[in-house]
Amino acid sequence: MQRREFIAGIGAATVWPFVARAQQAKRIYKIGYLEAGSPSSSPSLLAAFQEGLRKLGYVEGENLFIERRYADGLEERLPQLATELVRFGVDVVFTVGLPPALAAAKATSTIPIVFAGGGDPVEIGLVKSLSHPGGNVTGLSLVAIELAAKRIQLLKEVIPEASRVAILWNPNNSSNRLELDEARRAAGMLGLTILPMEIRKPEDLDGAFGAMVRERADALFLISSAVTFPNRARIAKLATDAALPTLVPLREYVEAGFLGSYGPSFTDHCRRAATFVDQILKGAKPADLPVQLPTRLELVINVKAAKAIGFTVSPMLITRAEEVIE
Repeated sequence: MQRREFIAGIGAATVWPFVARAQQAKRIYKIGYLEAGSPSSSPSLLAAFQEGLRKLGYVEGENLFIERRYADGLEERLPQLATELVRFGVDVVFTVGLPPALAAAKATSTIPIVFAGGGDPVEIGLVKSLSHPGGNVTGLSLVAIELAAKRIQLLKEVIPEASRVAILWNPNNSSNRLELDEARRAAGMLGLTILPMEIRKPEDLDGAFGAMVRERADALFLISSAVTFPNRARIAKLATDAALPTLVPLREYVEAGFLGSYGPSFTDHCRRAATFVDQILKGAKPADLPVQLPTRLELVINVKAAKAIGFTVSPMLITRAEEVIE
């Protein structure tokens, strides 16, 4: 072998590992983001998910691309949006809430799906069990159904004079139905009269609040859905105008102007979901990743919202609250 060829061969052998590593480092992971709301209604959820990914080394524009799909509060759009993400060829689908997760699960049985939020994923058939999900779906549950009874009890503590409680819920949401049943059982034990108010779309909200006033509701118990969460600021104003003290499941609602909440942080769940995505991109299977439950439940009180409807929050409740919004 001539000297020039020998040197060239050494050079190629030396450079190739660096080229291979550079090509490998340039891989861009594609994440599908599916939400029932709109970009403007819940930017904190996507931001928290992105923050969680950044801490794990995934940065949009460098090694990550997030393909976003929003249903704008119309759950009937979710199946089509989920199909679009599957056709796009994403590596993982991340869904905000269980209805988007159900739509994604129907669209693909092979692409991994990670969800955050919602009620009982076992009860609605999304996973086989919390400890062994099976299939291609796993994530974090807000245990909304299990907490419904506790929230009704808390509502009675917060608003002791309440006897007629309106419940705002979406009959198109299977988790909402289960949560309503649980709330109804708890209310019956406390001697409360339940006034279920169905909303399937944002246009139903005005009629629902008109019915609450006509039926002399003393308080409002809100069940979170793709209709209520994106429209939480509007619903808070309607509740204020009707002078209805309202207990909600998530702190994000209280930040929008509701009286009080008891439960986990949806934003924190979206941040924690990034860990699931990271494990899956590194080879883990959703079937082997147990569904996680909230690590913290918190009582949040909005004193400003209470004053707006002429409601006085007891000093004892203020002391119990993890956070008080002035």
